[in-house]
Amino acid sequence: MTDGAPVPAAPATRPLDPLEPWPDTVDWQPVSRDLIWVELLRLAILMVVLLGGVGIAWALSGHWTFGLAFGLLTLFTLVRVVTTVRAVRAWGYAERDHDLLVRHGLLVRRLSIVPYARMQFVDVSAGPLERAFDLANVQLHTAAAASDAKVPGLRPAEASRLRDRLTALGEDRAEGL
Repeated sequence: MTDGAPVPAAPATRPLDPLEPWPDTVDWQPVSRDLIWVELLRLAILMVVLLGGVGIAWALSGHWTFGLAFGLLTLFTLVRVVTTVRAVRAWGYAERDHDLLVRHGLLVRRLSIVPYARMQFVDVSAGPLERAFDLANVQLHTAAAASDAKVPGLRPAEASRLRDRLTALGEDRAEGL
């Protein structure tokens, strides 16, 4: 420029970091937020049983250790509620040309990449709580058990669509083997 004004720097593209598990170049699909309620209800059922048992033992014995256990369980429940909400929001999946990406985790972030050609079968399931909230889970199975991936909290129509697409892509990719 001739007027002496500084030339703005070109926006730097961030290099791909091999330690960054969530690639920015992927169009992530979130799971349903209703999964939060499913997970919180599971937690509530467990904690009602545990807190009820400890509370009854505390009331009958009056020993301070039961009171301490009751307080610690209550604190654990509150922490678990917060982490459950954040953990569900961390779930996501992305369909690419040759593979499916599934991400989850807060403290330990996990990215599973499942090539369509390696899939053996796709399983759709829904327990009683999932059905009550109109949700389903898609489980991908491969030859290596450690590489199986799960996408929870999908609406049944999306779960069926994903199952059918993954099955078709898996069959197409497997034909070349």
